[in-house]
Amino acid sequence: MKKKGKLGLWKKVMSLMLAVVLLTGMSDQIGIGKGVQAAANVSIVVCGINADGKTVSVVANAPTLPASDDGIFYLFEAPTYAGGLTGNYIAAVPMNTTVAFQFDLLKGQATSRLFSKFTIAVKQGGAWVPVSNTCYITNPDAIATKTTARTVTGSKKGLHIDPTKLTSNELTDLGVKHATYNIPLSYIIGPTTNGSYPTINYTYNGKTYQFNGLTIAEYDFVFSNLAKRGISVSAILLNQYTPAAAHLVHPLSKDGFVCSYYAFNTAEPAGVEHLAAIGSFLAQRYNGSNPRIGKVDNWIIGNEVTARTQWNYITSMSLESYVEEYAKAVRLFYTAIKSENATANIYVSIDQQWDRNRGGTDNYDGKDLLNAFNTNIASKGNIDWGVACHPHPVPLTWAPFWALPANYARMGLVSHAETSKFLTMQNIEVLTDFMCKPAMISSTGQVRSIIASEVGYPSNQGQEYQAAAFTYGYLQAAYNQHIDAFILTNQTDSPIEMAQGLNYGLTATDGSRKLIYDYYKNIDTPNSGAYTEAARNIIGLSDWGQVLHAR
Repeated sequence: MKKKGKLGLWKKVMSLMLAVVLLTGMSDQIGIGKGVQAAANVSIVVCGINADGKTVSVVANAPTLPASDDGIFYLFEAPTYAGGLTGNYIAAVPMNTTVAFQFDLLKGQATSRLFSKFTIAVKQGGAWVPVSNTCYITNPDAIATKTTARTVTGSKKGLHIDPTKLTSNELTDLGVKHATYNIPLSYIIGPTTNGSYPTINYTYNGKTYQFNGLTIAEYDFVFSNLAKRGISVSAILLNQYTPAAAHLVHPLSKDGFVCSYYAFNTAEPAGVEHLAAIGSFLAQRYNGSNPRIGKVDNWIIGNEVTARTQWNYITSMSLESYVEEYAKAVRLFYTAIKSENATANIYVSIDQQWDRNRGGTDNYDGKDLLNAFNTNIASKGNIDWGVACHPHPVPLTWAPFWALPANYARMGLVSHAETSKFLTMQNIEVLTDFMCKPAMISSTGQVRSIIASEVGYPSNQGQEYQAAAFTYGYLQAAYNQHIDAFILTNQTDSPIEMAQGLNYGLTATDGSRKLIYDYYKNIDTPNSGAYTEAARNIIGLSDWGQVLHAR
């Protein structure tokens, strides 16, 4: 069982809250940025929206009090993209070992503090000196007003769907319970050129943004169709470069490198504000309250961000710097989405390369990235992010992942140790065990949600191997309580992927069904026994217990 939650945020506030002295509106800016140094020994332990939905409390502990000109702690606010102390302080309290600040959230206004970060400073020698960690608001769900229950599926079986088949009965016949679907942000922004679908104007924090009515109508059709079938949707937010969407791309990604997707722009006001509006718009629209529009339960931020040069391009940098940029994007979308739909889950995306210790900065190992990401997020206000992993076989073109080709087997790429170089469904417990470590547990005391959001088995070695590989992978997920969904790619063979030897589909391009179709259809039904036995024989097992690692 997953661990139960700890004390709620506001029990912590009530136990720590002291008399608050508000000194807002001050304009003293003596010495900001002059570089006076002081130990950052003050720890912000609570940064959250109060029950009234209008004010924010920041509570901090100070084991030792730093030197100060006047014995006052000052709270500074800064936007996501800013570095260091900026502007005026927004609140101040007399120094003590435990202090609390309270201030207005300003929800919906141009000066909204929903996405701001907060730092405590003191005045030393007439200059402002930061003495605490920087912290963001951790409970944006406190102001969500259009929250609906998550889709209850009763199965972990999922599929990356073929939208051309939504009007057919195939998804229902297959018994699909989870689905992934891509949302390239460049597709949905901007005015509509088709007069039948007017531009959607969306006002957020005092600014109005345009969304393409025709494209949004297409997503409405997809998500409402899936919702009617009781399918839980995981939408993948992707950042392509187009001239119209150039401001959504990080400035350090604009060096001419050609890539499928780029890092989100959390470094400039225009990027931060528009990305926040996009997250809010999508979460509000697809919260599930309108069956004609549909519902998205999960939001995956980017694709395989461990592969910097392939799927999340930004100029070469250290792992910590890279994670800082990605973490800001995840937190930005987390805040925008959860402030609209409290039940939505937000995920980071990693590929199957786990602990290769390759060095360099072209690509990063999943283990290292998750460690650095967790440290980054926890230090700035912990939030309930999850992991969307892609435990494909090694190599990608090899369906019988339980028996690696000889040249791969010699390299020892897949093991059941935490130091395994790759993750597949053969050793997926390496990831879930890692996420069960105390340091990785969420702020609510639970193991974070984990989904296998993209797993593909080609039919190149034969349809029997493809069917057996799916069965093995699904059973491994079914026996692991920490995996919430096992999503196969794809419903239909993709010509682009086929050219790479990746015939992943349940059906061929002509619509004919492969052997895996019936295995997939029956795997979570009373008829599953015949298929699991057939798969066991294909693999050559005497018992499934030989390879399943229950958790």
